[in-house]
Amino acid sequence: MPYVNIKVTPKITKEQKLLLVKDITDSLQRHLGKDPKLTHIVIDEVEESNWGFNGILISERGKNK
Repeated sequence: MPYVNIKVTPKITKEQKLLLVKDITDSLQRHLGKDPKLTHIVIDEVEESNWGFNGILISERGKNK
């Protein structure tokens, strides 16, 4: 049973989520032979104030320019 956890900032649309789930499910089936009926995909939306990258919070990017 494949389990995939995707973490994104909340600026992703429902349509984009649907495409991600379909593409990842199809890819696991095509490349690894995994049964789509047993594939679980979770999309976690992480607020930019809770995500750090390159030493700063994403919510702070561009504020000091």
